[in-house]
Amino acid sequence: MSYPYPIPATPRVISPSPTLSESSERQDSYFAPVTRSAAKAQRQRSPQPEPIHEEKDGSGSDSSLEKRARARSRSPIVTTNSQINGSATGSKRRRMSGLTSIKPVSKSEPLTNGALPYPQSNGHLSPYDRVKKSWREFSRSPSPLGLIPLHRHYRNLIHKHEIPRKVLHVSIGFFTLRLFTKGLQSWSITPWLLGGLAIIGPTDVLRHHSERFNRFYIKVLGALMRETEVDGYNGVIWYLVGAYGALRFYPKDIGVMSILLLSWCDTAASTFGRLYGRYTIRLRKGKSLAGSLAAFVVGVCTAVFFWGYLVPRTGPFPNDPINPIMFQNRLSLPPIAKQLLKLEPNQGVIVGNAALAVLSICTGLIASVSELVDLWGWDDNLTIPLLSSAGLWLFLKAFG
Repeated sequence: MSYPYPIPATPRVISPSPTLSESSERQDSYFAPVTRSAAKAQRQRSPQPEPIHEEKDGSGSDSSLEKRARARSRSPIVTTNSQINGSATGSKRRRMSGLTSIKPVSKSEPLTNGALPYPQSNGHLSPYDRVKKSWREFSRSPSPLGLIPLHRHYRNLIHKHEIPRKVLHVSIGFFTLRLFTKGLQSWSITPWLLGGLAIIGPTDVLRHHSERFNRFYIKVLGALMRETEVDGYNGVIWYLVGAYGALRFYPKDIGVMSILLLSWCDTAASTFGRLYGRYTIRLRKGKSLAGSLAAFVVGVCTAVFFWGYLVPRTGPFPNDPINPIMFQNRLSLPPIAKQLLKLEPNQGVIVGNAALAVLSICTGLIASVSELVDLWGWDDNLTIPLLSSAGLWLFLKAFG
C-alpha cells in the first residue's frame, strides 16, 4: 500500500557540548586503574573525531543575528551593580536564553578586594603618597618589596635578612675600635664625618628631584638600602649625624661606646627580632622582646670587652686630653644619697670587677631602651647614639 505523502528525511542532530555538571559527573565516576603504557596505547588506537562542517543552507542557526547555539547555562541570573576605582559600572544582566553573541567582550578591570588600587606614577619619585595615610604606617621592618630590583632578585639575602646592610653596620664598629687603639682623638674624626655629611646629604636631596639620577642611585647602592628609603632619606645621613653628636659633645670612651652600641646592638636586635620575634611578645610596632633582649646581651658583652679589656691595654697617648676616659673602675653613690642613708664618705663605693659588672648591666639596659623607644619618629641611626651617650654620661656623672 502506497502513501500519498513522502516520508520526511531524518534531520541532522548536533549534540551540544556537555555542561559543567555533566563533565563533573563523568570525572567523579569510578574508573579502573590504568597504567601509563596502556593509556598511551589506547590514545593511539582511538581515532580523532573529525570536525563537522555545517552548510549554510538556512536550516541552521540564523547568521544574520550573529548567534550560535550553545548549551543553556545552569547558573542563576547575575545582576551586578558595583563601583570599581570610583566609577559606577551600572547594572548588567546576563542573558540565559541559550544564545550568546560572538562579538569580542571588553576586558574588565581587575578586582581590588576592597583595597586601594595600585597607584600609577605621575612623574614624581614616589607614587605611594596616595596609598599610605602617614609615613608612620610605612613599616621599615620588613620593608615593602618591589621598589629596588636587587631586592626582588635576592629576596632572602638583601630584602629579608639585609646581609649587606648589616655587614656594613658591624664593620663600622670594628673600624671605630681600630681608630681608638691607634690613638686618634674625637676632634680629628668629626671633621671627616661633617665632610661625608656634606657629600651624602646634597646627593640624597638631588635624587629626590631627579628621577633619572634616583634610578642610577638605587642601581648602585640598592643593596645597602631599605625600600622605604626610596622615597625617604638615606639612613647613612642619620648615622653620620648621630656619630658626630656622640663624639663631639661627650668624652672619648662614651662616644666610642655609643657608636659600638649603634653598630652591634642595633644589628643584633634586628637579626634576632626577625628570627624569633614572632615567638615573643610585641613591645611596639616593629619591636619585639626577642630583639630587645638581644640588644641587652650584646650591650653587656660590649661594655665588658671595651672597659674591662681594651681600655686598660690602650694608651695613654701624647695628645690625650685631661681625663679622656670617664670610667675609672670605680662607682660610688652620690653625696646626697650618702647623707640620706647616713653613710661615711668611704662607704657606698664599689671598685674593680663589681663596678665593671654594674656599668655593663647599665650599658645593656641603655642600649635596649634606646633601640626600643620611638623618639618623635626619628631614625634609629640617630636616636641610638644620642640616647645611649646621654644615658651613659648621666650614669657616670652621678655614680662615677
